[in-house]
Amino acid sequence: MTSDPPIIVTGAAGFIGHATAQRLLGRGERVIGVDNFNAYYDPALKEARAATLGGQAGFAMERLDIADADAFAALVRRAGATRIVHLAAQAGVRYSIDNPFAYEQANLKGHLSVLEAVRHQPGFVHLVYASSSSVYGDRPADGGAFSESDPCDAPVSLYAATKRSCELMSAAYARLYRIPQSGLRFFTVYGPWGRPDMAYFSFAEKIFAGTPIEVFGEGRMARDFTYIDDIVDGIVGTLDRPAPGEAPRILNIGDNHPVGLMDMIATLEAALGARAVKVMRPMQPGDVTATYANIDALAALTGYRPKVMLAEGLARFAAWYRDYRGIAAEPRARSA
Repeated sequence: MTSDPPIIVTGAAGFIGHATAQRLLGRGERVIGVDNFNAYYDPALKEARAATLGGQAGFAMERLDIADADAFAALVRRAGATRIVHLAAQAGVRYSIDNPFAYEQANLKGHLSVLEAVRHQPGFVHLVYASSSSVYGDRPADGGAFSESDPCDAPVSLYAATKRSCELMSAAYARLYRIPQSGLRFFTVYGPWGRPDMAYFSFAEKIFAGTPIEVFGEGRMARDFTYIDDIVDGIVGTLDRPAPGEAPRILNIGDNHPVGLMDMIATLEAALGARAVKVMRPMQPGDVTATYANIDALAALTGYRPKVMLAEGLARFAAWYRDYRGIAAEPRARSA
């Protein structure tokens, strides 16, 4: 195991944080996970993720809220941490419509707390933080790939606005304090241990329960579905290549291959061995029509190349889901 200071991973009981911590531990790093185990979705899933990390050498979990600036700064000092992967946030576009102040607390105050801790930490090496493809706003499904140079001044949800605000705060801190930072704009991450509020996961729940699924945007939306292992490749590859202190990076991280919502549903049905009863609904407030990542910059920096295609990724998710839920047999097939 390395003698380097531990890497702090915020949101370590979350989907991406859990997978990132696992990868870092697997290569011999020491990792301190930080999470407040909030109840945005079932905390039992977060506890189960944390349990897979807890028994491993070199890992420690700190149960605290990153918005508690004093507590987080004390942790960074105590650990002597010089690298942080900041993935903790209040997720969910639709949830932000009814719960706006949760985003102020977790995303804005939480990100500022991390920045303040980092700027007072001697010898700090690199902060990698989570942004979102939602910062680009909406565009037609045939509008092409989003590039980092595209304008990000028309968010269609509060969630998107907070993530763009985090990018701007990071840019200001880089210029003021020369903090090496890389912001990653994630595009629709999926896979085992995923988030239950994501479409593929909630559809699986309903298919197994034999209840209809709601298909918003009447199925005309498209997403750049990116498998979790590929995402972690990009996170760790970026972490290992610190940005210049005065010039923070912003990088897309996606699959570079948009898939229509109806095609995703058909692929999920094949993986689960059952068909869904579909109820078509109009677009919901805050949703965007299509997301599609230009990943040239990340590829040039790290050699990033997505490896897991949707059919394989959803098959892995389906196998994990059956095991996690204790479902031995495939669900009874239903007609659409």
